[in-house]
Formats: sequence, C-alpha cells, structure tokens
Amino acid sequence: MKVPLLDLKKQYEKIEEEVISATREVFESQQFILGPKVEELERKIADYCQCNYAVGVSSGTDALLIALMTAGVGYGDLVITTPYSFFSTVGAIVRVGARPIFVDIDEHTYNMDPVKLDRTVSALDEEQRSKVKAILPVHLFGQSADMGPILETAETHGLIIIEDAAQAIGSDYEFMDGKVKRAGTIGQYGCFSFFPSKNLGAFGDGGMVTTNQEETYERLKIMRVHGSKPKYHHSIIGGNFRLDALQAAVLIVKLKYLNEWTEKRIENARLYRELFENEGLEDVFLPLEKEKRHIYNQFVIKVRDKRDELREFLNGHDIGCEVYYPVPLHMQPCFRYLEYKTEDFPVSIEAAEKSLALPIYPELTGDQLSYVVDIIKKFINQN
Repeated sequence: MKVPLLDLKKQYEKIEEEVISATREVFESQQFILGPKVEELERKIADYCQCNYAVGVSSGTDALLIALMTAGVGYGDLVITTPYSFFSTVGAIVRVGARPIFVDIDEHTYNMDPVKLDRTVSALDEEQRSKVKAILPVHLFGQSADMGPILETAETHGLIIIEDAAQAIGSDYEFMDGKVKRAGTIGQYGCFSFFPSKNLGAFGDGGMVTTNQEETYERLKIMRVHGSKPKYHHSIIGGNFRLDALQAAVLIVKLKYLNEWTEKRIENARLYRELFENEGLEDVFLPLEKEKRHIYNQFVIKVRDKRDELREFLNGHDIGCEVYYPVPLHMQPCFRYLEYKTEDFPVSIEAAEKSLALPIYPELTGDQLSYVVDIIKKFINQN
C-alpha cells in the first residue's frame, strides 16, 4: 500500500471544474496582478480569520517581510522568535537588518515557551531592551502558540506582535476569560502562506497579511507596490509583494472547502491517536492538543530513539514522512554570527532529532492510517 505524505491530485480531482472555470475568468479578463479577484479573496480571508482586514501578498515569506517593514523594524533592532521553525521566519528578520533573539520552544507543542520568553526579556539589559521592537511567535504545525502570556509580555514591554501563522489558518486560541480568537488576529500582524502544501494552498506561491488596524492595512497596501501612492509617487520604500489574480482565483475556490478539509484532518488525527493507543506504542509520543483548535498542517510524532532509521523504514514501505526541521535555526551556518551554542536551546535540539511528520491530508483512508501505524509498530518490535 502507498501512503504519500501529501496527495494534492486527490484534492484537485474534486475541484477541477471549479478551478478551471475560475482561472478561465482571469484569462478572459487579462488582469493578472491584484484586481477584483485579489480583493475578493482578501475580503473572504478576513471573514474566515475573523479580523477586519487582509492584504494579499506574493508568498508567506513576503508576508513576514512586509509586516516587519510596515512595523518599522530595521537595522539595529531586535526581534524575539524561536529557533525551531522554517527558515523564512528568521530570514525575514535578518533581511530587514534586525537581529533575532531566540527563545526555546515548549516540548509538547513546539511553539514558543511563554515562560522562557518572559525570562529572556527580563534578562536583557536596559540598552538591549530598548532595541527590542517585536515578538514573532510561530503557530507551528497548525496549533496556535500560547498567546495569552505572550500578549501580556508584549504589552508590558511595549512590543508589537507579528504572528507567523503560515501553517495555522483556521486555528483557534482561547483566552483565560473564554474569548476565542483565530491565529493571526491576536497581534498587530498575522502572516499566512498559501504554499501548495498548506491546508489552503495555491497553485504556486502566495500569502496574506491580516490586521485589525485600518492605518496598518492602508500602509500594507502601499508597501506591497513599492511604497507608491499614488502610482509613481513614493513617500516610503516598499517592495514588489503583489499577489497575482490566478492564485487568488484558485484560493477562492479552495477556501469554500477549507473547513471540510480541516475537519477531516482533525478526524484523521483522532483516528491516529486511537490506533496508536490501541497498539500501546510507548516509544511514540503523539502531538498534544493544547489550544482550542489544532488544524493539523502536520501530524508530528516524537520517537524515543532511532528516528532516522524509522524514517527510512517507512519510506521503504511506501509511506511518506518528513523531518520538520532537522537543523534548528540557531545552528544554521548563516546564523553563526549570532554566537549561540547548540545547548542553548535543548528542547529545539531534541525536536530536531526526534520528531517526524506523518501523512495527515484529508483524503487519507482509514486503511492507510492503519497501515502507517502497523508499519511503525513493526519497526519498534524489530528494534
């Protein structure tokens, strides 16, 4: 039996006619950059995320970049984030001339540990603290970071929050008072990716920035067109961060199905738990559902040892799996100048060495999920 890590062809089979019809409209209009389709998508994403505004941009990476630029983060500034994320989280910080300060992750959620965040900020001297402009938490694998205490720290020290919600569209967070907000709408900026492998994926690159502030919204729209308003008049320097209409048309079609696909991912996660628990596999640690709604962009297990051998074993049995992420960002050669040591972030190191993402996409069958667990059991019994 074959179980790919992701099978987008099955998804496309269901929506093919709608996608072709939607893209044909764009071809006939010959309006490929921004325009009515992008504006429609922006309204629909704002409604879905339960926020006031959304601005379509060229990628999830550019969403982070334009958010930092719009927030005025630049040379000499400090931005606090985690070392366990996709490269663009920190790459965007460095590209605007700022310096990242890392905070280790929670061992169960892989998201920023709020206690360690508060300790890190408190340990900074007065000069360093004056240079910190933002906190950039990552809602990793589809679950919101613990935003309540992160928000408290930000408010205490006068910092903005730029949420990396690339993997978390539709994820919910519940505050202590019972109020529920969607990932990407809690801070001043929410940054989303529509890379094809995301729960809501385009047919190429695309991204979105969400905000609740009208002034920020207007500034984001100016920044994405080289900082011009009106055309050819530049009071600020922006970039080419425009979303094209073809991607918007595809995403408008797919957005209609997003809740259905998300619920199927959640159901697949539930079935995985049931299967693993029935097998009593004590060497496999399942993802923790800590926050309100985990949308499972990935289903990431942690194994006691021999992770790489398990990965090879699964691949040998036609099961797709992936390591997110094998090298924490503080250990990447290009960030050596930050002078962090490997042992500075032990939880991130352990996650990099022991975690493994299993197939979780909506079209998986119960038989495929059972096969994945059976093969993992077979590996563990042999070792």
